[in-house]
Amino acid sequence: MTAFRKHLTPSEAAKRLGVSIKALRLYEQHGLLSPSRSTAGWRVYSPGDLTRAAEIAAFRALGFSLAQISRVLDSDPQTLAEALALQEASLESEEHKLAGRLTEVRRLRTQLAGGRSPGARDLLGPLSADGELAAAFDLPWPWGGERFELRELKPLTYIVGPLGSGKTRFAKRLAETLSGATFLGLERLDETGAKLRTRIAAEPALAARVDKALAWLLENGASPTDALLALVAALESQGPAAQVVDMIEEGLDQATQRAMIALLRRRASRARPMLIMTRSNAILDLDAVGSDEAILLCPANHGPPCLVPARRGAPGYEAVATCLASPEVRARTQGVIAYRPRVA
Repeated sequence: MTAFRKHLTPSEAAKRLGVSIKALRLYEQHGLLSPSRSTAGWRVYSPGDLTRAAEIAAFRALGFSLAQISRVLDSDPQTLAEALALQEASLESEEHKLAGRLTEVRRLRTQLAGGRSPGARDLLGPLSADGELAAAFDLPWPWGGERFELRELKPLTYIVGPLGSGKTRFAKRLAETLSGATFLGLERLDETGAKLRTRIAAEPALAARVDKALAWLLENGASPTDALLALVAALESQGPAAQVVDMIEEGLDQATQRAMIALLRRRASRARPMLIMTRSNAILDLDAVGSDEAILLCPANHGPPCLVPARRGAPGYEAVATCLASPEVRARTQGVIAYRPRVA
């Protein structure tokens, strides 16, 4: 009989837990798991590591995002109870929507079986019952004026698309349409560090908020740069309305990007909605997207922007994945814009 070993390799641990090796690495990247190392420097998982990983996997199975898990994993019972109550409400809402859609699908199938082909009014009926529109407008160039409608504005929404897809124009149009929303462009990087610090210091309330946010970011691995200061100052200067941010990763290294998205996730449940343009997989980690986040894709073929579920195999998932790159790759194309010659 094979003796039970106290420490397992990543592949052995993943098999025992019923998760992928990538999932274990993801838990580690988000500070949820810290496996030991062998004398050769390889990761090994102790019984304690396996117990903790099993807890994380269990929370993931309940629909918690990694950001939510980080808040409840070592928390007191009251914090966990509150998190579970919120998740229960979220799942009940999704259950209600799914039940309504299932009823509509069955009705349409019955209608079709009776010899009547569903018309546009029949098909649009379920959509119109989902609630009021968060945004509705005619799409700007390069689209042909198609109508865009967004029914629910999540606390955190990513806007993704390849170069030349029109995502910046789309993001600006969103900011114009959403009530009270602002658009934060790359001009935030134009102000010199000294001038920016002087302006922040002139507003004590703003300076206090900036200092608090920066302190948290630096504690969580961010690098103190003028680009980070400009971004934080802009984010802290705005009111409660939605904010649309152009290429949030611009000028930030990988560690800083990860700290920034962690901060935004911490605030997502209690602050204004954020819509952030990105092409960095450090900002948009598809494996870490939670139920309170959404992805809007601007397709390369100038099809209308659409919501894409963060689920492998879902329509548009691969297109989103191909738009994202590591911060190192993004740095090579920093400042590059798509050029489209005008037809004379």
